Amino acid sequence: MRKKLVILGAGESGTGAAVLGVTQNWDVFVSDRGKIAPKYQDELNIHNIAWEQEQHTEEKILGADLIIKSPGIPDKAPLVVAAKAKGIQIIDELEFGFWYTNAKMIGITGTNGKTTTTLLTYHLLKQAGLNVGLAGNIGRSLARQVAQQSFDIYVVEMSSYQLDYIDRFHCNIAILCNITPDHLDRYNYNVDEYANSKMRITKNQTAEDHFIYCSDDTLTAEAMARNAFASNPIPFSLTKPTEQGAYTVNQTLHINSKEKYTLDMQEFTLRGQHNAYNSMAAGIAASLMDVRKESIRESFSNFQNAEHRLEFVQKVGGVDYINDSKATNVNSAWYALESMDRPVIWIAGGIDKGNNYADLKQLVKGKVKMIICLGLDNIKIHQAFQADVDLIINTSSAKEAVHVASKMAEQGDVVLLSPACASFDLFDSYEDRGRQFKEAVRHL
Repeated sequence: MRKKLVILGAGESGTGAAVLGVTQNWDVFVSDRGKIAPKYQDELNIHNIAWEQEQHTEEKILGADLIIKSPGIPDKAPLVVAAKAKGIQIIDELEFGFWYTNAKMIGITGTNGKTTTTLLTYHLLKQAGLNVGLAGNIGRSLARQVAQQSFDIYVVEMSSYQLDYIDRFHCNIAILCNITPDHLDRYNYNVDEYANSKMRITKNQTAEDHFIYCSDDTLTAEAMARNAFASNPIPFSLTKPTEQGAYTVNQTLHINSKEKYTLDMQEFTLRGQHNAYNSMAAGIAASLMDVRKESIRESFSNFQNAEHRLEFVQKVGGVDYINDSKATNVNSAWYALESMDRPVIWIAGGIDKGNNYADLKQLVKGKVKMIICLGLDNIKIHQAFQADVDLIINTSSAKEAVHVASKMAEQGDVVLLSPACASFDLFDSYEDRGRQFKEAVRHL
């Protein structure tokens, strides 16, 4: 008799897990409390997979031998609590995909920078001719790729929510970009609990594996001290030269791994301190996978970052417009402002996630000409920066914000959308916010 697999959530990861479940002879049932997108309904039907939407039928779900839970469903959800009480194993889709592949895994996590680091690592390996897949929070789910394709290596972006539900998942190379307080509502408002989740990326590693981490990051150092791991730690730093790992000196990136070599960071498409960190982490990983220096250098110079992450939109009247809508917290906005080397008109605001803007004050004083607020409640931004800039203007649409910016900008300025806030007061998502911004820029 086939074992029963229940999947909660029918987005990309849930549907991909369902497809893999069927290929591995599980009896699969998919349940989503919201509406299932038509393309996923069609796919489930093609594979004769039973599904329901806009409800969770408890008796069907709690009869499972195994549950795969969408990362967005919190631990405290009644159905999750009930399943745990019954002793049903609950895992993440990444864990399920891992069960059915022998590919090497490069796992990447961190509060900020993990998407760029993941895309960059994938780019370095793919450009070098390796048979590599890209999975996790980006693109097609790992489970779907395991079911339908065959890669030797996967580069996997992993959130803390996903890491909380891995069991046997094993990273041959694990990268922890950084840790800053975020998502604390899911971790009892305890940053140590959140950091401990991030350290689960080292779970199941052995002495033959590698753990790449930022030695400049205090919370990472504290988490490493609390959590035992067996792998070989390899640091990267902007301030400390290291025998093994990577560091920078005067726009030169030093990588000391299987090979020792230097790269001129002025040739890189990615700029700014945060991208120096991302580049060091990706460069170490590529070196460990035997990618040669010449290939790494070329790949750093032709990499294009993801949409909504310091994405150059276009130059209009000598003014650069940059879409960093993915910057939904203060730390991300700090990185964006830090990387700017010209006067900035900063478009910020949205739904405040308990932001403390103090960390941005020096950057705003030194770099920002004016702030254009894009949100329904802008009081905290006014209070935080009214003494640091000459002008703060409220707007209520991307079109209005871009129009105001274009009237106030002078040749040589940068108009930067880097909100430091969630988007849901005026937009469907940060992607929607970024696309509306770009559309408005293109109509100038």
